[in-house]
Amino acid sequence: MNTVIAAVVVLGVLGAIFGLILAYASKAFAVEKDPREEAISACLPGANCGGCGYPGCSGYAAAVVAGKAATNCCAAGGDAVAAQIAEIMGVKAEASAKMIAQVQCTGGCRGHEQYEYVGIHDCAAAARLPGGGPAGCSFGCLGFGTCEAVCPFDAIHVVDGVAKVDEEKCKACKKCVDACPRHIILLAPYKTKRHVAITCSSKDKGADVRKVCDNGCIGCGLCAKACPKEAITVDKNLAVIDYDKCVGCGLCAQKCPRKLITVDGKVPEVKPAAPKAAPAAAKPEAAE
Repeated sequence: MNTVIAAVVVLGVLGAIFGLILAYASKAFAVEKDPREEAISACLPGANCGGCGYPGCSGYAAAVVAGKAATNCCAAGGDAVAAQIAEIMGVKAEASAKMIAQVQCTGGCRGHEQYEYVGIHDCAAAARLPGGGPAGCSFGCLGFGTCEAVCPFDAIHVVDGVAKVDEEKCKACKKCVDACPRHIILLAPYKTKRHVAITCSSKDKGADVRKVCDNGCIGCGLCAKACPKEAITVDKNLAVIDYDKCVGCGLCAQKCPRKLITVDGKVPEVKPAAPKAAPAAAKPEAAE
């Protein structure tokens, strides 16, 4: 009995000693935190999405105070949060260009599957199978919702077998971009008057694309020829938009024979050309 009591006393004394040592160490080696860091953290949305490129909101706040990050990197907070951070840092507010996630696939490869997939409902799992998954197009959306599962803003959902982005909810956090095993989701600037998007990622030749997709890009170049600003080029059989030049006119979408270029999320209707008026009949010459 005495041995047990002695052991408890010894442990208690050791605990008290170690507690005092830790308390002293916490004060002696404490790192002073800039009060601006806590102020910035308080105005951030707390999503910890990582869209700023730093490990969570606290990591971004520390980077701003250290001068390693700009005041407008918070994708979830936008310009309102950027203005608050700029005020805390005593600098001029920097406007942030709105970015959105863009799925480069329309789902035209549905019906051209290589095989029926029965397994975990996850794109990353399906992509490990032969052929990179069941989709016939090696660049097509697998449609098992890995991007949907990781989105903290409920901004992306699988609809009719293909991922669709809700542009109003998207905060460009890049989680879906990083999660997609086929790398067909990218961030695009959303700054044109009308947002134009090329919804395909295939770099295969046109003849091969037609075999596995009903509306994939065949690299015909008609969109590039129609663009008055030279904002579209064809690179490795795929049309690509230069958003610094794009003005959102939509002429490329009207000329695309595969109907895969969208304007504000929709394929614009092509209005038939008005029939040319018949030439007026020549007036008979007056008799002399």
